[in-house]
Amino acid sequence: MKALVKRILLVLAIVMMSAQPLLAERIKDLASIQGVRNNQLIGYGLVVGLNGTGDKDTDSPYTINSLKNLLSQLGVQIPEGVNIKPKNVAAVIVHGDLPPFSKVGQKLDVTVSSLGNAKSLRGGTLLMTPLKGADGNNYALAQGNLVVGGLSAEGQDGSKLTVNIPSAGRIPNGATVEREVPNSFNKAPMLTLNLNDGDFTTAMRVAESINLTIGPGTAKAVDSTSIRVNAPLDPGQKVTFISMLEELEVKPGVASAKVIVNSRTGTVVINNQVRVYPAAVSHGNLVVSISEDPAVSQPAPFSRGGNTEVVPQSQITVTEEGQNHMFLFNPGASLDEVVRAVNQVGAAPSDLVAILEALKEAGALRAELLVI
Repeated sequence: MKALVKRILLVLAIVMMSAQPLLAERIKDLASIQGVRNNQLIGYGLVVGLNGTGDKDTDSPYTINSLKNLLSQLGVQIPEGVNIKPKNVAAVIVHGDLPPFSKVGQKLDVTVSSLGNAKSLRGGTLLMTPLKGADGNNYALAQGNLVVGGLSAEGQDGSKLTVNIPSAGRIPNGATVEREVPNSFNKAPMLTLNLNDGDFTTAMRVAESINLTIGPGTAKAVDSTSIRVNAPLDPGQKVTFISMLEELEVKPGVASAKVIVNSRTGTVVINNQVRVYPAAVSHGNLVVSISEDPAVSQPAPFSRGGNTEVVPQSQITVTEEGQNHMFLFNPGASLDEVVRAVNQVGAAPSDLVAILEALKEAGALRAELLVI
């Protein structure tokens, strides 16, 4: 059944890629503006209010130290020698993304992950946690109640049940921006568009589309990824200018021939640029079966010094499933012909992977074979 589902998904992916014509796309979907990006934030904090599922005091000394420091800042002094058991507290790492042009007071979503051995963060509350950027400055403050999608349960007999990950959660709008990231967007006389997928043909067509719409000399393709565009200096005019650029439609260049194989799931994706040179491939499946049938050897009746022993007996058989299948590909065989030949003999996606690898080794596959 699983093999049938994988085969259906493979055929659907192939049909979708080969049947639809290459349509024009907006520049907004093809490229991004250099310097306009997210910035990663990270911080260390404490989650309180857990129902006995926090860090164990014997394995998480940093949780105890953090709790003592927090209480001392709030005016509560813990006497020396007093042992704190933070079973309702967990040390966590908080992280999130700061979108471009974020202003002071705006809200961010953050993710909270357990740093110690807490079993679950469900029902916990994150205390005020500063979030730092790569430069070490604080850019946001996070605090709030966690939303945890996972859960865990444990019986008295030691049986456990875990659904998803209960030691991590999210706080929607859980952080407030406290500092803006410096940006030279309004001061730069030129903009640089970076293609999401580098391609010389696409870069040239983007520059041609901009020059045709705005005027000659406005844009220039620098390499396979970047296009430099002259832009107005006035911030208001620049925003209007970029808005107009993003809506321009460009027909991207045809992608190079690729075959992508997911070795874990057996999924194979092939684009319609794949071609096969003249080749013949014979493919068959060998099944090796090893069965164990241990026998018991007992000493003879009334014998002395004998012991009962278990003697291992192994049976190894080698069988070949079905008949060998011979695939014959004509010169310049297309993707449709390759898939049709494989499906006619009822081969699974794993068989297709073996065939493609053999064609690649023989130099008959005109495509890049990527195994992930």
